[in-house]
Amino acid sequence: MRIAYFDCFSGISGDMTLGALIDLGVPVDAIQSGIRSMGLDSINITAEVIKKAGFRAVQVRIEHPPEQAHRHLHTIEEMIDRGTAIAPEAKLMAKRIFGLIGEAEAKMHNTTIRKVHFHEVGAIDSIADIVGAAIGFHALGIERVESSPVPTGCGSVTIAHGLVSIPAPATAELLRGIPIVSSTIERELTTPTGAAILKAMAENFGPMPTMRLTSVGYGAGTYDLPGQANVLRIAIGESDLLKTPALQYAIPLEHDQVVVLETNIDDSTAEDLADCARKLIEAGALDVYQTPCVMKKGRSGVLLTIVCSPSRVPSLEQILFLESSTIGIRRYAADRDKLIRQQVTLETSLGPVSAKVVQLAMGQTRMTVEYDDARDLAAKCQKTLAEVRQAAANAWSTKD
Repeated sequence: MRIAYFDCFSGISGDMTLGALIDLGVPVDAIQSGIRSMGLDSINITAEVIKKAGFRAVQVRIEHPPEQAHRHLHTIEEMIDRGTAIAPEAKLMAKRIFGLIGEAEAKMHNTTIRKVHFHEVGAIDSIADIVGAAIGFHALGIERVESSPVPTGCGSVTIAHGLVSIPAPATAELLRGIPIVSSTIERELTTPTGAAILKAMAENFGPMPTMRLTSVGYGAGTYDLPGQANVLRIAIGESDLLKTPALQYAIPLEHDQVVVLETNIDDSTAEDLADCARKLIEAGALDVYQTPCVMKKGRSGVLLTIVCSPSRVPSLEQILFLESSTIGIRRYAADRDKLIRQQVTLETSLGPVSAKVVQLAMGQTRMTVEYDDARDLAAKCQKTLAEVRQAAANAWSTKD
């Protein structure tokens, strides 16, 4: 198995990633041809070897005429789909990265992923960084990506919405579940583009894995930092230990950490527990479920379990104490594996409907219609849920 390891000792950005991939041998012409085939004929990509704090690294420059940088996600996805010189696997990865950025931006601005528009990451140079990285990783035949913990830098940075603390809001959202390390450097070491690339690609965060090192590439950032080089190192290696028949067809996964809250209750009514569960979900719980159990003295009870992000624990515990009869809550951290997912809107014969698409082994996918959207569309069109789901399945099967 061919493994790529991101050594993010000085952060990560899109241009640093692209520079490191070119240093590893990805032809600049292949990246430029792929991006031009999206309809960006005027783009020009160059790469040169420079020195950063004494270290050799490749710096990428992307030149293009002035343009309007604000684009919606569906516009960018349509551009990627038009790319005749981009492999299907690279298209899928590029759209996955932009989908993650879209989800983060939508959450930050309290809107939907369909309505959110990109500022900095909608510009041509950011599109080139992300699509170019997807092209590069496909060209190198990377089968697994791992990464070091990530420094974000500190201080503040000015974005389209004004002055914000580092990490910027979208970057912080993208880095949820990813281990970060403290840094006293007052620069934005990790950008939203870099964070999204890691979120989409990396399956594990920690020290460099056991592998036979075959090549190392260095991508240069734009800063001249005191005491360290502003470069990203990507190491490529081979591991025989991971070459098993089962893992040849492994499903790509994301990893994060959640907190599980649980309490045993035998003196709350079913109505009260149902209302409590509703309020927990509305307050940000990832999952809430009830398991029948037998408590002390043979009493029938319920084991109420809540899965949530660590940041939600205080507010969810308050709801539990206020809205149920519990007098004590257990909590513990749990590691979680998740299928890589993407939110899409399908244009069906009945109208648009939202759906989740998850990645399976060997490039296969599975689509599931969002229940709330399907219910509303069924009511609007006076159709059954089954008919809406079938219309969505038909739209998905004919989607390029």
